[in-house]
Amino acid sequence: MRKTFFRKQEKKKLTRINEMIRIDQVRVIDEKGENLGIIDTSKALSIAKERLLDLVEISPTANPPVCKITDYGKYQYSEEKKQRKMKAKQKKFELKGIRIGFNTSSHDLETRVKQIEKFLKLGHKVRIEMRLKGRERGRKYIAKEKLDNFIETIPLDIKKEEETKNNPRGIAITICLEKPTNQ
Repeated sequence: MRKTFFRKQEKKKLTRINEMIRIDQVRVIDEKGENLGIIDTSKALSIAKERLLDLVEISPTANPPVCKITDYGKYQYSEEKKQRKMKAKQKKFELKGIRIGFNTSSHDLETRVKQIEKFLKLGHKVRIEMRLKGRERGRKYIAKEKLDNFIETIPLDIKKEEETKNNPRGIAITICLEKPTNQ
């Protein structure tokens, strides 16, 4: 028998409107943006119905909650538009990973430096991981020196996002450009 897996759905923020608002008093803002003050919810609902609009709870955590008299459809549309705008403004980057060994040759390290340069110029962060095996784990201080020397060979201005961390399998560090260039 096959198991069915359900994708977890994100909980949408439920906006309470009209009769769903069960608080005694609310701070009301009308459709023009003017503050009508703290009014009983029933009176605010009657004002909204007179104007053929909805009473929408904007800030439920405020004391008393803030409600606005507006068309609910227009309010939903403007909120979605704000969310899309915020999402577009977010900085998009990836975390790229580079692995090097304790005894990696100099030519291989030069190749890794070129890869790191390419990733950093594209605006990504880079996690450099040095894998340690067997007795190499007992010489983590040497591995840390080698990793620091490797980072110094990168010709770009870089910033250490976080300091060198010890992992069960070695050491790792995350770096990014000092001032990222947009392309």
